[in-house]
Amino acid sequence: MIIITTSMLLISSLLILLNLWLPTITQDTEKLSPYECGFDPLGTAHVPFSLQFFLIAIMFLLFDLEIALLLPLPWAMNNPTPTTTLTWTLLIIIILLLGFIYEWAQGGLEWAE
Repeated sequence: MIIITTSMLLISSLLILLNLWLPTITQDTEKLSPYECGFDPLGTAHVPFSLQFFLIAIMFLLFDLEIALLLPLPWAMNNPTPTTTLTWTLLIIIILLLGFIYEWAQGGLEWAE
């Protein structure tokens, strides 16, 4: 136990001394500015993005989740009663279809007004 404690204290002390010994990195304007693929940044880094884009991205994630839920369906069809599997599948698809129709009716999929 003493060996472990001593080695931990030695490693900690060594790391603290190494941190004090190495030169510190100064923050200049280039390091504080956002990186935009090698180009000079145009404007601030905290520009708000379009709410329509956010809604479309959420819809994409929901339908991507639907695919992830429906992919194991062929293995679930090996059940003795495939009617329960088909019922759950249809329920998932109907719920997502109703949500998609509601979003379309509310105008959430319109990109420009």
